[in-house]
Amino acid sequence: MIDLLENLSNKANKQPTKQPRWHPYRIHEQPKPAYVDPTMAQKEANALGAVYQLGVDSRKPKKTIERRTVEYAGSLAAWNKERRSISTAYPNQFLRPGLDHIVELRPPEAYSNPATSIAAKFVQASVNKIKCSINVVAWTPDGRRLLTGCHSGEFVLWNGLTFNFETILQAHDSSIRALAYTYSGDWIISADSAGTLKYFNPAMNNVAAWQAHGNKDTGMDTAIRGVAVSPTDQHFVTASDDQTLKVWAFGERREERTLTGHGWDVKCVDWHPHKGLIMSGGKDNLVKFWDPRRESDLTTLHGHKNTVQTCRFSPDGLLAATGSRDQSVRVFDLRAMKDLAVLKGFEREVCSLAWHPIHPMLVTGTATGAMVYHSLAHPHDPKSTINPIASVDWAHESSVWSMAWHPLGHLMASGSNDYTTRFWERERPGRAVGRDKFHLGPMTEDEERELLQGPTISPNVSKADDEDLPLPGLGNTNTGIKSIYAVGPIEGPLPGFDG
Repeated sequence: MIDLLENLSNKANKQPTKQPRWHPYRIHEQPKPAYVDPTMAQKEANALGAVYQLGVDSRKPKKTIERRTVEYAGSLAAWNKERRSISTAYPNQFLRPGLDHIVELRPPEAYSNPATSIAAKFVQASVNKIKCSINVVAWTPDGRRLLTGCHSGEFVLWNGLTFNFETILQAHDSSIRALAYTYSGDWIISADSAGTLKYFNPAMNNVAAWQAHGNKDTGMDTAIRGVAVSPTDQHFVTASDDQTLKVWAFGERREERTLTGHGWDVKCVDWHPHKGLIMSGGKDNLVKFWDPRRESDLTTLHGHKNTVQTCRFSPDGLLAATGSRDQSVRVFDLRAMKDLAVLKGFEREVCSLAWHPIHPMLVTGTATGAMVYHSLAHPHDPKSTINPIASVDWAHESSVWSMAWHPLGHLMASGSNDYTTRFWERERPGRAVGRDKFHLGPMTEDEERELLQGPTISPNVSKADDEDLPLPGLGNTNTGIKSIYAVGPIEGPLPGFDG
């Protein structure tokens, strides 16, 4: 009995052993080619030789290419486990600047700082076989795929995890100008430059099509520039070059109301995410707000000095942003119906913009192919100018026509006039930001390799020669440091005290 009590006492006093913490190590190593088993390679060669002897086409099979992927399931699972122990609705998580902490990366909703969600790291460029301008991009509501509308009238569906091609469909006979998913995700509404509207189901089957804009008497077609769906999915609105907006009943395909008030082409439109409020911008430099139950506008904003090309409500419904050809983006406070801020930092006109789904952050695409990020998280004076927090100056080679955030906020897709759809992600902790051709400009393969791996040291430089190299800004190490502490008469007048 005494021995049993002593054993229990020793176990109680024994310090618990510290469990080792796992650290990733392969991220610190240089990339290596995959290991090839000689035995398996010989078996494969023998099998191919036997197949070729049977008269099968002897062309060399294509090499398998490892696809890039952005896996988010692990971070979501970890965050769902951690959030149960957090007592506040606004967690103050932070990113540790080290490669060892990549495993601790969480989804954007885990962070309160918008800078953690800047998608400035290039992932993949997807190009259609028939090269043409990408006019509009839209994520499916579940975030698994990206749908793009092309100048050739085609729908192209890309995988949202591995970014590979999935399917293509000739949806329209003319250029696709607008595309929108319903909030339920059961329908797709698309419009083209001929004024035609079409309904598609998620399987890409065309259910309905009709001429929505244009003069039926003269047969003149009018391009539809924008489509926006109401929060209830029962109505949607279209904006056209015929200077009008039309409100449609979704189920009956019936035009309920025509909104007139713009003096020139209407270039963009958006429906409030929670309320019956419509915003439009046009070639007359005006931004108008509408009640879908009335034919006259509620108010007009005169802030821009050139064509308003894009407009978007924020996900919380409190702010509205408009981009114009006057090289500015204006943010309006819907509660006061006044300018909240003016975003600058664009070299040319603004072609597209997109709100982050989680953070108060706005990304804009310009005619130079640049993507510029602005944060509205911190308080500022009304009508003040907000400078960008990040930019990708060479994101595309031409105008960025459309941008869309993944529903989780960790990925962004952009479609451009350079025929490509590009995917962007957050930079990993501990990685250098902006060290690629998309930030620094075009460069050769050798320059890009040296930028990523660091400068190489010539083998002809000996250790003695290396010790004699001058320090940056100090000249030769043998004389430069001594000259700093040298005491003696100063020859000549001091700067600023001549004569």
